[in-house]
Amino acid sequence: MNTPHIRTPLPGPAAQALLARDAAVTSPSYPRENPFAMSHGRGCEVWDVDGNRFLDFAAGIAVCSTGHAHPDVVRAIQDAAAKFIHISSDYWHEGQTRLGERLAALAPMREPAMCFFGQSGTEAVEAALKLARYATRRPRFIGFLGGFHGRTMGALAFTSSKSTQQKRFAPTMPGVTHVPYPNPYRPLLAGGDQGRAVLDYVEEVLFRTSVPADEVAAVLVEPMQGEGGYVVPPPGFLAGLRDLCDRHGILLICDEVQTGIGRTGRMFACEHEGVQPDIVTMAKGIASGMPIGVMMARRGVMEAWPRGAHGNTYGGNPICCAAALATLDLVEGGYMANAARVGGIFMDRLRDLQSRHPEIGDVRGRGLFIGVELVEDRQSRAPAVELCDAVVGRAFHNGLLLLSCGRSTVRFMPPLVVSEAEVDEALALFEGSLNEAREARGAR
Repeated sequence: MNTPHIRTPLPGPAAQALLARDAAVTSPSYPRENPFAMSHGRGCEVWDVDGNRFLDFAAGIAVCSTGHAHPDVVRAIQDAAAKFIHISSDYWHEGQTRLGERLAALAPMREPAMCFFGQSGTEAVEAALKLARYATRRPRFIGFLGGFHGRTMGALAFTSSKSTQQKRFAPTMPGVTHVPYPNPYRPLLAGGDQGRAVLDYVEEVLFRTSVPADEVAAVLVEPMQGEGGYVVPPPGFLAGLRDLCDRHGILLICDEVQTGIGRTGRMFACEHEGVQPDIVTMAKGIASGMPIGVMMARRGVMEAWPRGAHGNTYGGNPICCAAALATLDLVEGGYMANAARVGGIFMDRLRDLQSRHPEIGDVRGRGLFIGVELVEDRQSRAPAVELCDAVVGRAFHNGLLLLSCGRSTVRFMPPLVVSEAEVDEALALFEGSLNEAREARGAR
């Protein structure tokens, strides 16, 4: 492909030198896909240390919601840092209270909400699990196959998107039972309506055979599954899950770490189905890259635990809170609407691409949470794992940053500021990369 913005072989000499230094001092456990060494970024564009320009359609795993170095966010960070950088959660500050008020006003819940602040999505999930056990006095949980909720021992007990994440870490937190996530493209249970099939399995099989319903504290679910393949469940599933939880006194926890804060065209993905959870976890896009996680719960649930039952040192960091407030201003001020509008255009153009490329088995998503599943052929729907890896690799060499998920899904999660012109550029790079990967396979 003609990629004028790529000036050196990749990785370039400066990137190679940095990668060599890094290998000596950094854990090899990071799942890095391509040798991109960042220098700086603006909006949806990023440059590496050799001056090569890329379109970033990974956004730091859906984190850089307002794009790279948005001036409003940078200004908020600078202003906050000039006042004070840290005060522990033993005390109060205006930014944390304002952020709590702002999130409570946005809460997709049926009663007033309260917030617990942490540093990451994983920590938000851990807080949710502890609160659910404390509030219900019940020991068990239900999670979903293909889910990703973090890597600490509680969150890891639910994470099941890749066996690598669990290997040699057993035993994790006990009491977690996994059930299939309803995937309309890849059904795991018999029956046409996968959502109904999963709900019936929980009610008629799980609760009757091995998991007493009155011992289940909570169900932890991604309203749209991320690492498991960017899967959108069938209509009615989340509402049915809400009803099941209500009938058995079970709390519903929606993990909105990747789907929340405008990414799907709504503030929270559960709002597409009108479902009101008891607890929501959020992180990633909430502060445009600053490390913050939030566990938000109905007041009646959050007030169940007393002073000292849970806490941390860095929660509600003033700089992170300032970045989050600026981010919410921008997301509510137009970027969430842009995600809905441009995401719809993006999906239409990907489906047009699908009509010309038989390797594209499925295009799915909402807003700027979009998955393109690659298959060996559409009849068998066999996952094209090697092709997916090759496409992501070729896209990097052509100047487009992408990540995969599931077994063979390319995910598109650009900043919410992305323009139609940038979508068109990304589509051209993606199609060219798909062609190159296909031709390379045919030449072997």
